[in-house]
Amino acid sequence: MRRRGGGMTVLARRGPTVLGGLWGAVRPHAVRLVLAGTAGVAAELCGLGLVAAAAWLIARAAQQPTMAALSLAIVAVRGFALAKGVLRYLERLAGHDVALRALAELRGRVFDALAARGPAARGRTGGAAGLRGGDALTRLVADVEAVQDLLLRCVLPAVAAVVCAVAGVAVCAAAVPSSAPVLAAGLAVAGGVLPWVAWTAGARAAAAVAAQRRELAVRALDVLDGAGELAVFGAADRFGARAVRAARRLERAERAGTRVAGAVAAAGLAVQGATAVGVAWQATRSGADQVQVAVVALTALVAVEAVLPLPTAAQRLREVLAAARRVAAVLAAPPPSPRATAAAKVPPGPLSVELLGVTVAFDPLAGAPDTEPAGAAGLDGAAGGGVALDGVDVRVERGRRVAIVGASGAGKSTLLAAVTGDVTPVAGTVQLAGRDLAAHAEQDVRAAVRGLTQDAHVFAGTVRANLLMARPDATMRQLEAAARRARFLEVVRELPDGWDTRVGEGGVGLSGGQRQRLLLARALLADPPVLVLDEPTEGLDPVTADAITRDLLTWPGGGTLLLVTHRLAALGDADEVLVLDRGRVVQRGRHDDLLTRPGPYRDMWDAERLTT
Repeated sequence: MRRRGGGMTVLARRGPTVLGGLWGAVRPHAVRLVLAGTAGVAAELCGLGLVAAAAWLIARAAQQPTMAALSLAIVAVRGFALAKGVLRYLERLAGHDVALRALAELRGRVFDALAARGPAARGRTGGAAGLRGGDALTRLVADVEAVQDLLLRCVLPAVAAVVCAVAGVAVCAAAVPSSAPVLAAGLAVAGGVLPWVAWTAGARAAAAVAAQRRELAVRALDVLDGAGELAVFGAADRFGARAVRAARRLERAERAGTRVAGAVAAAGLAVQGATAVGVAWQATRSGADQVQVAVVALTALVAVEAVLPLPTAAQRLREVLAAARRVAAVLAAPPPSPRATAAAKVPPGPLSVELLGVTVAFDPLAGAPDTEPAGAAGLDGAAGGGVALDGVDVRVERGRRVAIVGASGAGKSTLLAAVTGDVTPVAGTVQLAGRDLAAHAEQDVRAAVRGLTQDAHVFAGTVRANLLMARPDATMRQLEAAARRARFLEVVRELPDGWDTRVGEGGVGLSGGQRQRLLLARALLADPPVLVLDEPTEGLDPVTADAITRDLLTWPGGGTLLLVTHRLAALGDADEVLVLDRGRVVQRGRHDDLLTRPGPYRDMWDAERLTT
């Protein structure tokens, strides 16, 4: 159930929705969870028995009885001590095993949900369902990890505390009946009142921490992912300062939460001490002997100690429930572009591509310049909202090589994203091989239409592993052929370990030009029926860039090619050039013909000639 509020979709807070995804992840490991809970309860009971037996033994030994009178208590103390350690180990082992298994399962489900939503999960399609990159990262990492605490720091401690409290009251009632109500009152304060105080007093602090943590994740990704663009536009210091301010706000929010937790913990220790003293005083008043007084006093101390984690669990539970709601919202959100049940088969070989009246609109909240840097927004034309493509009609016959040019923000990358299915048009249709894109299975479209886009990523690993992601069964000859076409083979030969040279996340260890050539080589190795390339020669010198572009446009065989570029010098070999301006195709034709007609293309050509 969804409702509109504040310009964004809000998931109604329903218990089954919030806990459904977590229970689905835990259910296969229910036996281990029961084992962990049983071991935790048994360990607490052993601790309670250990203190009660030890108190009786010490107090009774002071009366100097025979050894036979103490032998059972000695055995009990030893047995409880050994059992407590073993059971605590089993509880930790089984509990963390369940939590980690559930965490892996839940993270996989969240990742699948984000992947199914595709760019919508990163805010590309705009609208209510969009999540910015930092928000998606928070859902996948911080929120999912927070949910595991529902087991380790909320459920298991609560179960053990309740059982231990009941057992403590029973021991006191058996030893000195009049002391049991005093212990019950102390347990009610420590296990009921203090958790309620922690829940209510920590609500604002928990909400502030969660909000500032999400804000810091977004600001940090802005700085990291948009570092190049921010440096070019001189905005690196401004965005870095925003990230620093977000970190300081998070620190202040966490300190406020820590003060609340510290006050509640101090109150818990006071209640524990007062309860032990009250139980001892009541036992003395009722005429109990020294042994009974020692037993009930120390039993009360341990019983209250068992429920002291509950305020912390309550405070953590509020944070966990908020994280669970956000995770549930991701799991419950439907994919933005559901495919037909009976998907059409994508034919082999080069494929035709057709855009019929395609209009793509962006929510201004998804990538406004004041909240996300140019590079982090993801697609040109997105910044500031409005229409990125406006009624575009384009047909590319199978096997044709088409170049797409235009000023920054004209909609070039958005056109490629529409062809790959990464954005959903608000009007018009995109056809692949004569059929609507939505008629094909999504995985078939992604296999048939792929290449080098703005969000192409270099993963931490070897150069060989990064290339093999495009075609895991590629031979060394195919790797070398793709690298040679991308002018990357000579780079590989100069690397310290050649193909086995390790690079860092995002291409750390490579220059910008080397990284771009690696990504181009990977796209060429895939050799899909429709190859889309978004500025494949960015960061390369003009001579190399033009040589690669001519090779791409004249290479025999291969699939249909859609090439976005800002260099015009090598486009004489293109079958057709499309000129975009403000989301519309304003000119189209062959390179030589466009140069003979006044218009944007000739203006761009003249500007390029002046700079070379």
